[in-house]
Amino acid sequence: MRITPEKIDDLGPERRKSVMERSMEDISSIFEDVRGIVNDVKKRGNAVALSHYQKHKPDITPADLEVSGAEIRKAYDKVDSRVVECLKIAARNITRFHTAQLEREMWAIEVSEGILAGRVRRAMDIVGCYIPGGTAAYPSSILMTVLPAKVAGVGKIVVVTPPGKGMVANPATLVAADIAGCDRIFKVGGPWGVAGLAFGTETMPRVDKIVGPGNKYVTAAKMLVYGQVDIDSPAGPSEALILADETGDPELIAVDFLSQVEHDPDSAAVLVTPSEQLAAAVCDIIEREYDTLPRKEIFESSLSRHSYLLIARDMEQAIEFTNEYAAEHLQILTRDPFITLNRIKHAGSIFMGPYAPVPVGDYASGTNHVLPTGQCARMFSGLSVDDFIKKPTFQYLSKEGLASLKDTVITLAEAEGLPIHARAVKARFQ
Repeated sequence: MRITPEKIDDLGPERRKSVMERSMEDISSIFEDVRGIVNDVKKRGNAVALSHYQKHKPDITPADLEVSGAEIRKAYDKVDSRVVECLKIAARNITRFHTAQLEREMWAIEVSEGILAGRVRRAMDIVGCYIPGGTAAYPSSILMTVLPAKVAGVGKIVVVTPPGKGMVANPATLVAADIAGCDRIFKVGGPWGVAGLAFGTETMPRVDKIVGPGNKYVTAAKMLVYGQVDIDSPAGPSEALILADETGDPELIAVDFLSQVEHDPDSAAVLVTPSEQLAAAVCDIIEREYDTLPRKEIFESSLSRHSYLLIARDMEQAIEFTNEYAAEHLQILTRDPFITLNRIKHAGSIFMGPYAPVPVGDYASGTNHVLPTGQCARMFSGLSVDDFIKKPTFQYLSKEGLASLKDTVITLAEAEGLPIHARAVKARFQ
């Protein structure tokens, strides 16, 4: 299969729109179905999940919905010891990186004489982490969601994940959850798991925030319960943009490009470069490698629908396009990636230089892989300790401090038609 390089200048409005929109899913068609499930869980609690998961275990009971300590211990016997050790290595790096994100617990300044104002850091009481399951298991997502919450100081961390036949959770997921130190794990996925966390059931606790990746049904459910609980950014299929100049290695770029489209049929990969020679070389390598690829149906869909090799007039245009695309993952393969970094405004996570492929961030470098997709990097950041922390402000005023603001507050309150607001200040000087 061949992807033909295209010049950015030759992209018409519709073609450019298609590139930018990549695999952004319109989930409006499933909203009402998901709304029905969410409302049903709100009304009937566990009964909805029990009915849904009878397909896995005909004699299912409420006890089957939560993972037991014995099930976690058995999971260790089913997971290769090398995988366990690598999960622990990744967990150490993720913990160290996210610990560095913590700000001061409290700060204050004297705004003017007699007026002290500041802010304190307070972690959430309880959060829920959604972890995909079913045909694919992502124990790394456990580490990426639970550990930042743990570092932030969240009181209780609850995990939900879809079960398999017999109401058995994926062993690697359970091992990762144990390593990360979550408090409870429920074998409830999809809208049932999201709604259970949002409203609480007879067994599932109600949480303050739900984070973690999932399919379009999970995304729809999270959007429907937003306001009842907080959520992270809406998630779509994985995407990466490679920004390279003529110094880029076409062999490395080609394998990085292909590794991105390996995720699923809706994944997106884009190369942007001012070098026609580099784009042509990468194209030739992808064509050469294509016949050797596993799961060819996934690659064919992703390569043909959402992946592009784009040639810019110069690096200026390449960077401008990169910022407009606002990729979930951005690789910078330029002569001096740190200089290029200074000009990047929008990206979920940035990988710099020839020895920083995206998979290191997916698993073990310490940065988070729960990232905004579909141009949402323009206004969202990747998951961090900040997602689990509230920052209430405080103030203390002396009588002299209030006196200095008395006339200002009274005037503004009366101008807004709030006389009792004004009276609350006047009363302190009568």
